[in-house]
Amino acid sequence: MKRLDYAVVIDRFDPLDLAALSALRRGLEEAVNVIVLIGASGGPRSARHPWSFEDRAAMVRAAAAEAAPRLMLRPLGDHPYDAAARTAEAQAQVAAAIAEHRPGAAGRAPVIGVIDLQPPGEEAERFASWGPLDVPTAERLPAFELRRLLFADTAAGFEPMRAQVPLPVFDLIAAFRETPAWSEAADEFRAVAAYRKSWAAAPYPPTFVTADAVVVHAGQVLLIQRKDQPGKGQWALPGGFVNPDERVFDAAVRELEEETGLTAPAAVLRESLRGSGVFDDPERSLRGRTITHAFHFDLRAGRQPAVRGTDDAAHARWTPVGAALEMQSALFEDHYWILRHFLA
Repeated sequence: MKRLDYAVVIDRFDPLDLAALSALRRGLEEAVNVIVLIGASGGPRSARHPWSFEDRAAMVRAAAAEAAPRLMLRPLGDHPYDAAARTAEAQAQVAAAIAEHRPGAAGRAPVIGVIDLQPPGEEAERFASWGPLDVPTAERLPAFELRRLLFADTAAGFEPMRAQVPLPVFDLIAAFRETPAWSEAADEFRAVAAYRKSWAAAPYPPTFVTADAVVVHAGQVLLIQRKDQPGKGQWALPGGFVNPDERVFDAAVRELEEETGLTAPAAVLRESLRGSGVFDDPERSLRGRTITHAFHFDLRAGRQPAVRGTDDAAHARWTPVGAALEMQSALFEDHYWILRHFLA
């Protein structure tokens, strides 16, 4: 007889490797049913997250084999700047899965155990009402190395991936390498690898500083479409790297003008400043450790300033705030979460 009614396994499964397989098997051993929360769901495909929620759900089902009917798979956002929101979403997804599985059920509360493979992995603190499940330690290949194998140009370069994932998952990944989605993510990966190579000779990895502008006018926010990799074709906040001789605020103003053509004196923008924040998730950029400072401007009423995509931006446009907050799958890096911080 199973000790638990439900086990909850949380990971990004990017891809499902042997460590994730151990967690999945542990959950299936201990519980009647397993709720699988697939992290990093909702965002755009990228070299960091090349698979959709549906792709990764297929990996989980393939790895579970005949036990797949005992699984309930749900998406989970990363919420890089709001751990409480991530916990709340995880709890809500688990509650919804159980309610769907046991419609109208009454009586005792189900017994739940949790395995959280995503950082920070402090499930005992974040899910105090669920008992943590121990999993035998399985060494994980660093994420960048897994991506290097995934985006290898040759079959021989990709072959070592076979030792890192279950065989049914390897077959799914091999099929993925034949799709346009793989080609687009591979282009981004190569661009990032070339960028990283340019500072590889530094005595230690550098930390980059950028500035972004969240500009709102009459209920619309200003977005640009990226012209180049990484994130080519994705929508983003106007912004870029801080020059050695300028303040961060001045960099935000400069990048705003360079990428959108919006010209406003710095004094006017200072009067329109409604807030600012530092966004420093260590994984926010594939280019390397990149800390951004975002500035929220709410422009005065009046005619909406004309904008156009220039410099690093292919296009620029005003987008209703509500619509922008529905664009998670099209927004670059963590810009969706920055928008939510200021505008949600």
